[in-house]
Amino acid sequence: MPSSIPRSTDQDSADERVIVGERRTEPLLMEVAWEVCNQVGGIYTVLRSKVPSMLRGWGSRYCLVGPYNADTAAVEFEPAPLDDPVGRAVRQLREMGYGAHYGRWLVSGRPHVVLLDTASVAGVLDELKYRAWADHGIVHSDETNVNNAVAFGEMCRALLSILAQQESPHRPLVAHFHEWQAGLAIPMLRRESWPGAMVFTTHATMVGRYLATGNTSFYDQLPLLEGDREAKTFNIQAQHQIEKASAHAAHVFTTVSDVTAEECNHLLGRKPDVLLPNGLNIRRFTAIHEFQTLHKQYKDRLHEFSVGHFFPSYNFDLDNTLYMFTSGRYEYANKGMDLTIEALARLNHRLREAASPVTVVFFIITKAPFRSINVHALQSRAMLHEFRTAAHAVKESVGDGLFLAATWGEIADLNGLMEDYWRLRLRRAIQAWKSDVPPGIVTHDLIDDVNDPVLQQLRACWLFNREDDPVKVVFHPDFVQATSPLFGMEYEQFVRGCHLGVFPSYYEPWGYTPLESIALGVPAVTSDLSGFGSYLQQLVPEHASKGMYVVPRRHNDFHRAADELTDRLFQFASLSRRDRIALRNSVESFSEHFDWHNLGRHYTEAYDLALARVSG
Repeated sequence: MPSSIPRSTDQDSADERVIVGERRTEPLLMEVAWEVCNQVGGIYTVLRSKVPSMLRGWGSRYCLVGPYNADTAAVEFEPAPLDDPVGRAVRQLREMGYGAHYGRWLVSGRPHVVLLDTASVAGVLDELKYRAWADHGIVHSDETNVNNAVAFGEMCRALLSILAQQESPHRPLVAHFHEWQAGLAIPMLRRESWPGAMVFTTHATMVGRYLATGNTSFYDQLPLLEGDREAKTFNIQAQHQIEKASAHAAHVFTTVSDVTAEECNHLLGRKPDVLLPNGLNIRRFTAIHEFQTLHKQYKDRLHEFSVGHFFPSYNFDLDNTLYMFTSGRYEYANKGMDLTIEALARLNHRLREAASPVTVVFFIITKAPFRSINVHALQSRAMLHEFRTAAHAVKESVGDGLFLAATWGEIADLNGLMEDYWRLRLRRAIQAWKSDVPPGIVTHDLIDDVNDPVLQQLRACWLFNREDDPVKVVFHPDFVQATSPLFGMEYEQFVRGCHLGVFPSYYEPWGYTPLESIALGVPAVTSDLSGFGSYLQQLVPEHASKGMYVVPRRHNDFHRAADELTDRLFQFASLSRRDRIALRNSVESFSEHFDWHNLGRHYTEAYDLALARVSG
């Protein structure tokens, strides 16, 4: 059982000292999200990376609330005694029959966390859904995610009500809810006149996600769209109604960017009060005075991949090879994969016309259904291992023979020092290595190869990795991790080895991938339809000179945006090595701007405003 896991007494002692030093009148902050200790998407990164900054400001007065998932809790959760205000509330929840766990989330900072087991209210779920309809107009739905939201909302309501009974009026309470999955507790608490201050953040509206997919006129049509009607069209009424009720019932409504704020205003009917741009714990990525060395180290690993993937068919100059990539969820149009591939086709033509000596190897990293890694890709990696084994053996043999000959005052014939066994083994390996087939454009055997949108467009654009193509494409339909036999390194190491990240999203409320890229010292391309890109345009003068490029998509049609992206990629490919190093220096030094230490002040602004509205 998770409760049997030991806990750190050193950390507990530190927290006890903090509690003693705090005034009981200082606010208690509860941050609630479905992705607390439960990785599903980008909000997990927001919460996890923000913890050290939150603890600096709030100390032991900060606690997160999330769902109990036995699998993730076994790895990321450590129980704690129920001897502080939140712990005592959890004890009371248990006495009421609710499944609740209190302890620490095992991430940087080890914050306190409450994990609520929604299965413990399954027996009253129908009653809860009736109350959601009768009290807040939430239509009935049997979808699992809606059932989870209703159950989680009830358990959060109960937890916060108990805390208010214990702490109010001596200590103000602030509850911050993320996304509709955690938001239903807000209208429930407002209905029972809960005395605390509530903040609600939507990271992207449900209706907006559905409407933007495959709709190139979404932003032009946005002022004419009606959220309730569109939710009914997509059969997401319950989700939309929970989101809308949460936005309107919160004392302070927030979102992550001005792009999403416009979406909220039209689709939810409330303009956000505060923008909360997403940051990162930049210090986790920092490699002071080492990032250039790390770039070379991991670039050499990418060189090895290129040798294995391309060199059986033909060779190219690795010293004149640039590695670019895009990554993220497989949302073909929303993530700008369609625009990226079109720009790569145009870049291929321009580099060929310019007789450029540069080869661009472009990686498309996402998660798509596949059966297995391609047999040819595995064979190439095995052959590389064979070459390396033979090379090491020959090196040892020749080195020893050369040393002995030198002691005799002679210069040995190196060819004679190579054993016939290894000469024959190398010849056989070389013969098996060579191939007349062009290198594949995908590393795995996809379940639906014919209808995969990325492969369909690569084929339509004639990006087949021919020898005379300056742009080579590698579609890797799985996440990069150390256990991958093709790369054998973590995603962060892969990014460090690349030269440029390309993320020209069409629908992206914020955009962590370009932010992670620059945090690792790698220049990045984003778009003005991503929250991050819009932030750069408004608040970072001369962002392009700092290695952060923004492709205009809002008022551009697809082909004009493709031209803009092609120009940017061609300009980058034309930079000298010295210029690329200077750009990496610039982007790495500027990444500190996006640390939570700086961006966390927006959260403080939201909490202060919520407390002022409650007390006023």
